[in-house]
Amino acid sequence: MILTVTPNPAIDISASTQTVTPEHKLRCADVRRDPGGGGINVARVLTRFGARCTALYPAGPILGRLLRELLDREGVPSIALDIAEETRESFTVLERASGREYRFVLPGPQLEPGEWQACLDFVGGYSGPLDYVVGSGSLPAGVPQDFFARLARAARQRGARMVLDTSGPPLAAALEEGVYLAKPNLRELRELTGEGPQAEDDWARAAQSMVRAGRAELLALSLGHRGALLAARDRTLRAPALQVEIASTVGAGDSFVAAMLWRLSSGGSLEDALRYGVAGGTAALLAPGTRLAFEEDTERLARQVDVRSPPAR
Repeated sequence: MILTVTPNPAIDISASTQTVTPEHKLRCADVRRDPGGGGINVARVLTRFGARCTALYPAGPILGRLLRELLDREGVPSIALDIAEETRESFTVLERASGREYRFVLPGPQLEPGEWQACLDFVGGYSGPLDYVVGSGSLPAGVPQDFFARLARAARQRGARMVLDTSGPPLAAALEEGVYLAKPNLRELRELTGEGPQAEDDWARAAQSMVRAGRAELLALSLGHRGALLAARDRTLRAPALQVEIASTVGAGDSFVAAMLWRLSSGGSLEDALRYGVAGGTAALLAPGTRLAFEEDTERLARQVDVRSPPAR
C-alpha cells in the first residue's frame, strides 16, 4: 500500500495557441484540466500501473471539490482534508508555432497549523497496512520547512518507507531525518553538498556520500537530458536518457518517481527500478499537456534503457 502526500496540490490546466504575443487575445485550443501537484501526479501514474495507492491532500472549498472529482474520474483513491483557503491552479500553454511550452504557477493557499498538522496526524494514525509514504511537491504558505522531515518520522513510526521529491530547505531537513528514497536533480545536489561537482564521477561520489551518511537509503539523481543515476550504499548505477520528440515536460519527474517506486514495490531489482524510472520520465515527455506517463509507453521504453554500473575509481 502506497500513500502519497501532496501539501500543495493544484488543478493543472493545459492548452495550446498558435503564437504567444503581448496585448492580443490568445485563442486557445486543446484545453484540459487534470489533478496536479507532485504526490497527486505520482498517485495518478501508480494507479495506471495497477499499484495500490491512495492520494492524501488538503482541499479548498471550490477547486478542491473539482480536484476530488478529477481524481475520481481517473479511478485514483483519494482522501481530501478540508482547508479554508482555495486550492491553487497551474496553467501550461503550448505555442504551436515554435513548440515552446510556457508554464504559469499561481500562488497556493496559506494553511493554518491545524490544517497541515492534519496531514501528519492522518499518516500517524493510519490504521491499514502501509508500505510506502511519498512526500512530493512544494510547501504552501504557513507550512513549516521541516514538514517532510516530520512526515518521514511519522512514516517510520508506522513502519513505512519514505519516498521524497521536493527541493530547497524542505529537502535538506527531510534528508537530515533520513528517508528511503530521494530524487534530487543536479542543482539540488550541489545545494545540498555546498559544492559544485562538474564531472560524472563527482556526481556519483556526492550522491553515494549522502547514502553512506544515512540521509537516504537510495538516492536517484535526475540529470535531465543526460539521464539519471541511482546511488545505493554498495554501488552506483547509471542510465543515459532516451531521445524522443518532446510533447510536454510537465510531470516528467513525478512519472520517474512513480515508475521507479512501482518496480521497487513489486520486488524489482535496483537495475530494474532505474530502468523503469527513466522510461516513466521519458513516457511523460510523449504525452501532451498534463497527461503524464502511461503504462504501455513506459513498458515499451523500458526495453530501450541501458542501465550500467560504472567502474569503481
